Amino acid sequence: MLAPALLYIVLLVAVPFLLAVFLSLTNSSAGSLEFSFVGLQNFKNVMASPVFQRALRNTFTFTLISQVTVIFLGNVLARALLKRFRGKSLARFLILMPWAAPISLATLGWLWIFDSTFSVINWLLKVAGWLGPGQWYYWLGDPTLGMVAIITVHVWRMLPFSTVILLAGLTSIPNEVHEAADLDGAGPLGKTIWITIPMMLPILTVALLFGVVFTFTDMSVVYLLTRGGPYNSTHVLASLAFQDGVLGGDVGRGASVAIFLLPVLVILAVTMLRVSRRAEVA
Repeated sequence: MLAPALLYIVLLVAVPFLLAVFLSLTNSSAGSLEFSFVGLQNFKNVMASPVFQRALRNTFTFTLISQVTVIFLGNVLARALLKRFRGKSLARFLILMPWAAPISLATLGWLWIFDSTFSVINWLLKVAGWLGPGQWYYWLGDPTLGMVAIITVHVWRMLPFSTVILLAGLTSIPNEVHEAADLDGAGPLGKTIWITIPMMLPILTVALLFGVVFTFTDMSVVYLLTRGGPYNSTHVLASLAFQDGVLGGDVGRGASVAIFLLPVLVILAVTMLRVSRRAEVA
């Protein structure tokens, strides 16, 4: 019974990982079968690169801000969907749309929204009087605004996933618990702190763990919006590994950049799982 699962793990996880480790220790390049072992030289070169250092900071900033925002907004939407109102089924469908839509197709709309000439955001800001004559935001041409745009699209994309998980957690809390808290005189804040958060902690951990893994390893939003520009200022580790290893042809360097994702993800996963287990025991 375990054979199919073990075969899946070996072929789709272990083999690619071991191959990446092997390539990171060589000077392999695309289009050439010749290579030599260089030890840790690729890692030394990568760590000394300002582009890698910027991508590393961007990765943590991107992950932290987007996941905090996703969990907060997902909780708000999940609580709203618990209530009865007209059009609830339509609301659920619309909330799930960003998750179901192909990211390449959806990004075309976001490219128009953030376009340097026809940006609908800039036009709305100008109509509202928040942009004066000659003022114009170049969303994808500025390092800071580029990261804001990337985080915005990623939050929009991940929000349905978080909402569904948190909604499942909220519906699993028995109504009797809330009724008992009402009899004890607990207010909304007290019920949130002493009931909702403790009982939702395992679910929150799962949502956060999957969100962090998806965010750390995702390069699609960065690549489709900015290609890591301007001047490599919006790269994250995943997109930088793709640029160096695939587009740039330096397979060894690209593999060494990708390897940096592993220890961070392992540490985060172990920490979150321990928190979840302690919450379940408590």
